[in-house]
Amino acid sequence: MSTDTAARLARKVVWRLAAPLIVFMLLSSVDRVNVSFAAIQMNRELGFTPAQYGFGAGILFVGFLAGQYPSVLAQQRWGMRRWMGLSAVVWGLCAGAMAFVRTPFEFYALRVLLGFVEGGIAPGIVFYLSQFATERERATTFALPMVAIPLSVVIGGPLSGWLMQQQGLFGLAEWRWMFIVEAVPTVLLGLASFAYFPDTPEDAGWLTQGEREWLAANAANRREARVANDWRVLRRPLVWASALLWFCLLSGSYGIMFWLPQIVSQLSGLAPLEVGLVTALPWFGNIFGIYFNSRHSDRTGERFWHIGVPAAITAAGLLAAAALGATGAGLVALTIAGTALGAAQGAFWALPTRWFTPATFAVGAVAINIGGSAGGLVMPWLVGIVKTALPSAWGPSLLIAAALSLAFIIVLGIRAHEATSPPA
Repeated sequence: MSTDTAARLARKVVWRLAAPLIVFMLLSSVDRVNVSFAAIQMNRELGFTPAQYGFGAGILFVGFLAGQYPSVLAQQRWGMRRWMGLSAVVWGLCAGAMAFVRTPFEFYALRVLLGFVEGGIAPGIVFYLSQFATERERATTFALPMVAIPLSVVIGGPLSGWLMQQQGLFGLAEWRWMFIVEAVPTVLLGLASFAYFPDTPEDAGWLTQGEREWLAANAANRREARVANDWRVLRRPLVWASALLWFCLLSGSYGIMFWLPQIVSQLSGLAPLEVGLVTALPWFGNIFGIYFNSRHSDRTGERFWHIGVPAAITAAGLLAAAALGATGAGLVALTIAGTALGAAQGAFWALPTRWFTPATFAVGAVAINIGGSAGGLVMPWLVGIVKTALPSAWGPSLLIAAALSLAFIIVLGIRAHEATSPPA
């Protein structure tokens, strides 16, 4: 297949699969993080302390971690259409039920259940797209659905803020009505997905026979026949180093995501819609970072510096933003940090997935994602503790910057290890 034909095939995959999956990732992220906007009113109404809110925001990832392997194994058994449809319907119902919480226990229980159902979405999408992506397009194809996470804040932040300024129907408080409205699209699109996604390249009617045969020989994860999962990959140090690296990168995201609206509201006194618009700016930059850095990583074939350098820039940007405070310059520094964080995350999955075979891909990808998702469990809770002890923005900023500085060090370690002991 010529270079032009391969590029045309890659565009088909992007528009037919990666782009729709952005929508599902977006809804997943909105339903996971809209609690950060609800907290502006919810915490006061229900009497939640910062530590209780931080624990509830983070405990979602107990379910998130527990649900990843069962979810991906279900995808392998049931196929993409049935797996995605059922997952989206159930998590949409859980997200809507958040409107009816009254006690901390109900808050915690629903967050755990929501996390369990959503747990396998990210590794499942990586595993799924690996059957349609070539080595040349690896970073870009895997990064595109990741755009949904910052996009969910760019869109979901102002939307959540706007909904919280509207009069809720049936006597519901504004934050409760927000949960219901934002859950409805998830359920509807989950039902639609039962008829949309092909389970494998062989099921994709929009591919020609030649394109199917070419993917069978050149996809990043070529599944010529059903193979058993090889769990021995978990013995490899590079898998766990990558998991720790992903933990640090996602700790940056979740630390900012779950606390930034409250910090901006506290420092500026803005209304919820204005808070949503302000907090969207760093995530708008995050989108550009994900897309352009992953594209550049694919063009050059370099992976390490495309992850490590942006992680270090993010740490510096967060510290600068804390020093500058609620000013225009502080917002610029925060936007630079958000852009760099997206750049590091966008290039990440192209690094560890090149070490996997069809037998080790699902096991290795889920193990790494479990390690990364633990950042969502740990960081919001730690930020809540630090914020209680040190109410200024310095405490959370130092904590998140430390995690991202560690990410830079880990990249250097993986690079040195691979130089001396290349993975098989």
